[in-house]
Amino acid sequence: MFCEKGPSVYHAGKGKDRVNLLEKRRILVVLAVLSALWLMRVPAPVRAADQPSLGLPLICEPGRTCWLVNHVDHDPGPGMRDYACGAHGYNGHTGVDIAIRDYSKMENGVGVIAAAPGTVLRLRDGVLDGDVSLVGRDAVAGRGCGNSVVVGHGGGWETVYCHLRRGSLTVRPGQRVEKGDKLGLVGSSGLAEFPHIHLGVRLNGKIVDPFVGVKRTADCGPGPAPLWDAQASGKLKGTPTALYDAGFAPVEINPLALRRGFYRETKLPAKAPLLAFWVDAFWVEKDDRLTLTFTGPGDRKLVRKTFILDKTQARHMRFIGKRKTVDWHPGAYRGVAVLERTAKGGRKETFRIERMLEIE
Repeated sequence: MFCEKGPSVYHAGKGKDRVNLLEKRRILVVLAVLSALWLMRVPAPVRAADQPSLGLPLICEPGRTCWLVNHVDHDPGPGMRDYACGAHGYNGHTGVDIAIRDYSKMENGVGVIAAAPGTVLRLRDGVLDGDVSLVGRDAVAGRGCGNSVVVGHGGGWETVYCHLRRGSLTVRPGQRVEKGDKLGLVGSSGLAEFPHIHLGVRLNGKIVDPFVGVKRTADCGPGPAPLWDAQASGKLKGTPTALYDAGFAPVEINPLALRRGFYRETKLPAKAPLLAFWVDAFWVEKDDRLTLTFTGPGDRKLVRKTFILDKTQARHMRFIGKRKTVDWHPGAYRGVAVLERTAKGGRKETFRIERMLEIE
């Protein structure tokens, strides 16, 4: 384009000097345009292309062996507002919590893995696993993250993995890790009431919601450049409400024992004094209808009860049961729990879980 010679140049009337002057002006204009384009290409302090692409931070199957429970709090005040303008979390929560079923699964070992490649910056180990609602917050003062690992990803990005199991950490400061490399095991250390991994994301010390990314264009919903990779994003979509566990017991249910892995019998004797069917749920809402049905051989109904829930709760457990008057009939028994909800706009939502029991 610099040597193009159109009629307007040769008809200007001042010969070679005029041509040179116009060509110089053209070159200056082109250089100015190129310079502006180059400045536009210089990376801004934060660009979507520079952010890490995050996978799941633990080895599990969302909706089957792990469940998304709490989100980052976007409300600057005392309330809670998650990225979708719901209230799935609690005031001041700084990361994403993904829970496993119970303490028995924690003891079996569920791997915590690097969500993106990077370098281990810091870690802490030695904090006891437990339930902070039982031991009190003072017992973990200054160690709310529990046993933890911090991984740096360059450009000011860090991921923080909290509440790992004591003694399970497999990395050291300065170690390079790739996406999916094991960091330790899911635990319940620090400010934790159940076994889970808390994934926090920071950019230059500022909290970033991985469902949103650095910027957002709307008050509600994900941002235009979220941090999750395509696989993780697909697995973490949808409501955090879940009937995540259910089972049978020959005794009345103790919630503490239940959440440590008890009451999951698949076979019981005919002389069991009681048959109880229970269900545990994440994020039930006020006015939800929870129906529990317990049937015996030949689909004979033993117990059926509907509960209208009176408040929104992050976790909710219910059970029904029947005491033995004569020996139970041998055969197959079925427990079914159904949660029904009328969502915004009148849309109906239904959640269901089923378990089987054999009486010998």
